Amino acid sequence: MDTYADIIDHPHYQSKKRPHMPMLKRAAQFAPFAALSGYEESVRETERLTDQRIELDDSAIAELNDKLQYLYMTISGHPRASITYFVNDMCKDGGSYKTISGPVKNVDPVFSCVLMDDGTRIPIKDIYEIEIQ
Repeated sequence: MDTYADIIDHPHYQSKKRPHMPMLKRAAQFAPFAALSGYEESVRETERLTDQRIELDDSAIAELNDKLQYLYMTISGHPRASITYFVNDMCKDGGSYKTISGPVKNVDPVFSCVLMDDGTRIPIKDIYEIEIQ
């Protein structure tokens, strides 16, 4: 009836040639593996939310144009501004809004962008809001 009666009192075998494996490494042998490599990253990317670009009405566009004109005219005084703008997402539709604050270095009508003192180039078409400080 007792099928292990012949070995029940024997000591556990330990190799004399190889060191005993630590429990942590032994557990790693039985850890699950990813049968679909990249699947978890794909799920996380799908779950990640993006914002949609907000279309401005005519009065908001006129207000932005007035503030851009003010920055352009006072650029020699290194005006400070806080600019909120839309950044397209590289992986999926939509993007996010980012706000940067600091001195404005240039408003370039030729390339249609605002250049901040730290080197950030903001396309005018992506600007959502400007707060002059």
